[in-house]
Amino acid sequence: MPGQPRPGSPVFRPFGVGSSAVHLRVGFGRYSCLVRCILGVLVLAFGLAGCATAEASIAGNDVIVVGVKADQPRLGFKEDGRFTGFEVDVGTYIARHLGASQVEFSEVRSDNREQKLDEGAVDLVLASYSITPDRAKLVTFGGPYYVAHQDVMVRRGETRIRGVRDLAGRRMCQASGSVSTERVVVGLSIPARLVPGASYSDCVAKLRRGEVDAVSTGDLVLAGFSAPDLEIVNSPFTDERYGVGMRKGDIDGCEAVNDAITTMYQDGTASELLRKWFAPSGLNLVEEVPQFEGCS
Repeated sequence: MPGQPRPGSPVFRPFGVGSSAVHLRVGFGRYSCLVRCILGVLVLAFGLAGCATAEASIAGNDVIVVGVKADQPRLGFKEDGRFTGFEVDVGTYIARHLGASQVEFSEVRSDNREQKLDEGAVDLVLASYSITPDRAKLVTFGGPYYVAHQDVMVRRGETRIRGVRDLAGRRMCQASGSVSTERVVVGLSIPARLVPGASYSDCVAKLRRGEVDAVSTGDLVLAGFSAPDLEIVNSPFTDERYGVGMRKGDIDGCEAVNDAITTMYQDGTASELLRKWFAPSGLNLVEEVPQFEGCS
């Protein structure tokens, strides 16, 4: 009969029969389809978000590219096409601990470390990369893997500069991208005369040529440039917490890096590497696990 459903057809009749019930049944079917579509989109979105998070972390990568310096002896140095140094060895240890079967190295400078991470050119940065609040806004830091102490290097025989306060009015080299001179001039309000340098190797060359009176940065960096004509005044004045930089937000990777650093100190590898690269310099080396910054 007109207006009657076909046999076997489901009917929704909460308020009665007739055309209004039919319209309600049809409308409910449309809403049910809409709900199913929305749920499907949400499930897909959450699934993709989970995949993106997993892909963003370097933890478990088969190949890890580590950014290191190429001109800092004992820390990161490239000679005959091969990278060597303390940070190269530490980077290898960490990458292996993270599960990488292949570890590659790429040169970074103080003024392009964040850029290299953002571009995906490197996965980790171990390049005398001091952890600072401003840098932590741009990258996630694991570690530190070592706490160095800022000191001053001068030409051997220099008697006017025996500590950081003696840098007032003296020519101090400012390596591009470094914050070490800022600690002197801004942090300690010492009016040194800043002379720009492309890198610490360039600064040391300027020191040798008499173009500057001093170079100031972490003692591990300075120890790498130790030579008969140069000396460290051995008057440390701040800490430099060398961290492992990675892309911002990689918390899983950061926690895995911290676990690797802890293991490196506990199994004696850190002590072995520190002595291997810096014992000849006479530095007082700290061989205890540093206090981590926390992953963010």
